[in-house]
Amino acid sequence: MASAFSWMSWTAPVAIFFACVALMLVGMTIWEVRSPTIERKGFLPMRTTRGDRLFIGLLSAAYINLAWVGLTDLDQWYAAVLGLLALLVIMRKG
Repeated sequence: MASAFSWMSWTAPVAIFFACVALMLVGMTIWEVRSPTIERKGFLPMRTTRGDRLFIGLLSAAYINLAWVGLTDLDQWYAAVLGLLALLVIMRKG
């Protein structure tokens, strides 16, 4: 009988991606416990906390990667860098 996850391709980049997301969540939890966040208004059209901006940034990076795959034939690493830059801008200025 096949495993429930037999359809998933667990390659090194996939494992690194999920490890990075897990580390971000752990880091944000520690940061929140040590220094509780306050809502602030940046360029996003609403008041957000650090956790809100992380979630929006991760979604943005995912959509950038999906659009990259669907619209270009270029190497995926460019999209990863662009998604990371978007995440950093949203975390800092959002």
